[in-house]
Amino acid sequence: MTPRKIAAGNWKMNGLAAALAEVAALNAAHPAPACAMLLCPPATLLAQMNWAAKGSNLKLGGQDCHQDASGAHTGDISAAMLRDAGATYVILGHSERRADHGETDALVLAKAKAALACGLIPIVCIGETEAQRDAGTTLQVIGSQLDGSVPEESTAATLVVAYEPVWAIGTGRTPTIAQIAEVHAFLRARLTAKIGTAAGVSLLYGGSVKPSNATQIFAVPHVDGALVGGASLKAADFGSIVAALSAA
Repeated sequence: MTPRKIAAGNWKMNGLAAALAEVAALNAAHPAPACAMLLCPPATLLAQMNWAAKGSNLKLGGQDCHQDASGAHTGDISAAMLRDAGATYVILGHSERRADHGETDALVLAKAKAALACGLIPIVCIGETEAQRDAGTTLQVIGSQLDGSVPEESTAATLVVAYEPVWAIGTGRTPTIAQIAEVHAFLRARLTAKIGTAAGVSLLYGGSVKPSNATQIFAVPHVDGALVGGASLKAADFGSIVAALSAA
C-alpha cells in the first residue's frame, strides 16, 4: 500500500465564522488536488466548515478528543461528536496538548483507540524538545512516544503519524533536510516493527512548514505530507503547500 499524500492544516485556537471564506477560496483554487487536503478547525467551526465544504474534496478533522465515548466531562468532545460534526480525522498528542495539558503517551493511546472505535483516523503527533535534540536523544524520545501512543491494532489505512520537532513549531526554524530524513526513515522502520504495515502509513512533517520550504521538504524520502500550523489559516498559503505536495 502506497502512503496517502496528506496536506493537513491545524488551525489551533484561531478562526471565527468569517474565516470560512478561506475554505471557499481554497476549494475554488484547488478543486481536485492530487493529495488529500485536510483542515482541522476549532470545534466551534467544524460543523459549519463541513457545510461549507459540501461537494468538495476537502476533508475535515478535529484537534483532540476525549478517551471516553460519553460522560460527565464538561468542556470535552468525544470522537463520536467529531464524527457527527463531519470529521474523518483527529489530531492527537500534539506537543501543545502534551505540554499545556500534561498529556502522556498512555492518554494519547487511549484517545487513539477511542478515535479508531468511531471510525476516525488519528494523526498521532510525536517530537522532541530542543534540549532533547541537543542532548542527542531525538530518536530515543520519538521512538518511546511512538511505541506508547500508537495502538497495536493500527493499520496503514487507519493511522497517520506526524513528526513535529517541538522547537520548530511556530518559531520559523526548520530542521535540516538530513535531520528530517533521519527521523522519517527511523519512524518507517519502527512502525514496521510495531504494526507490520508501515510501508503504507502516511508520515507527515510539521514545524514551520510554509510555501517557501514545502517543495524541499516533500522531496525527502518517507515524507508523505505535512501538518501545517499558521500557514494553513490563509487559502493562498495553504494552497501553495497543497500544490507543492500534489506535484511531489
